[in-house]
Order: sequence, then structure tokens, then C-alpha cells
Amino acid sequence: MTRRATTILLVTCAWTVFVWIVGIKNFVIGGDHTTGFRVVHTVLAVISIALGVAVGVIGWRARSNTAS
Repeated sequence: MTRRATTILLVTCAWTVFVWIVGIKNFVIGGDHTTGFRVVHTVLAVISIALGVAVGVIGWRARSNTAS
């Protein structure tokens, strides 16, 4: 995998985690939302963060392998 591709994966991970942390802060913690809304968005956040971290791990491992 190229260095550019690994950079894209790492940036995707960081962006996904950032967006959902802000989303959790705004949707779940703050605001006047129903319980259902909070539950659905919390589940979406957890899944999205997990997928984002998985993409980041793939990018990190690929970058480590191309450096050696």
C-alpha cells in the first residue's frame, strides 16, 4: 500500500472519531432530544467509531510495513 493510501486511511480514522465525538456531545449529552434519538445516535456513534478505528489500524499497520 502506498504512503498516500495509508495517509488517507489515517485521516479517515481521525475525522470519523472527531465527528462522532462532537456528535455525541451535541446530540446525546446536550440538546433536548428524545431517548430514542439518543439511543440510536449512540449506537451509530459506537459503530462508526469502531469502523473508523479499524480503518486507522489498517492504515497504521500498512504504513509500518512499508517503512521497513
